[in-house]
Amino acid sequence: MNSRTLFKIAKRLGFYALTAIVLVYAVFPFYYAVITSLKPSSDLFRMELWPSAPDLANYATIFSESSFVRAIGNSVLVAISVVLIALLLGITASYALGRVRFRGRTTVMLTILGVSMFPQVAVLSGMFEVIRALGLYNNPGGLILSYTVFTLPFTVWVLTTFMRQLPMELEEAAIMDGATPWVTITRVFLPLMWPAMATTGLLAFIAAWNEFLFALTFTLTDSQRTVPVAIALISGNSQHELPWGPIMAASVTVTVPLVILVMIFQRRIVSGLTAGAVKG
Repeated sequence: MNSRTLFKIAKRLGFYALTAIVLVYAVFPFYYAVITSLKPSSDLFRMELWPSAPDLANYATIFSESSFVRAIGNSVLVAISVVLIALLLGITASYALGRVRFRGRTTVMLTILGVSMFPQVAVLSGMFEVIRALGLYNNPGGLILSYTVFTLPFTVWVLTTFMRQLPMELEEAAIMDGATPWVTITRVFLPLMWPAMATTGLLAFIAAWNEFLFALTFTLTDSQRTVPVAIALISGNSQHELPWGPIMAASVTVTVPLVILVMIFQRRIVSGLTAGAVKG
């Protein structure tokens, strides 16, 4: 073998090794959570690649708690509501920002992007006052409002970038046929925007599903809490016991749906994230 061939082999092996390291780094926490959730309390600190006697007692424990099941329902309600509102407002805003020329459009886009960079802690007190003034404290509506505020900027940015890539001839043909802007959005552009909508919708769902700070601050009772807070409040039989098994079982339970959604929509996610990267 000449030096060029050896260099190619070494380069490929290095790539595979780096990929394996990244894969282990990303997957190992979930793998550890799975095997821990299948162990009884007496075996939690026993080192083994897979439990010798898998036990579903931890899953039975968390699902026997009505508060945890209710928290899953609250998370589903809040996350789906946030996705629907963010996509509805995002599509209409992206049409205005991507297809309508007006003064200050670039400034508006930069402002939208800047809003998404604010940390949650910076606006926590202000959001709390707004939610309390609106009577939405300890109510799913307060979480839906606060989550929409943080997911909408990214949604508008991605959908606007995708909207700009759609052929102008489609809009001109719709206008010639007498279509209103709403008809143009829903009948002409919407069928072409599924990749971007799948991307933004899934990311908005994940953000709402995993959010903890607002859910902890804006809810008070078990009947209104979402899954992340419910998991954080899982307690043992005594104040000195940390129930790792039930906590890991709950974590796996709420993570698996996200993994399944990503696997289903992975192609649309890639095409949606790369929208506007190449200008043809």
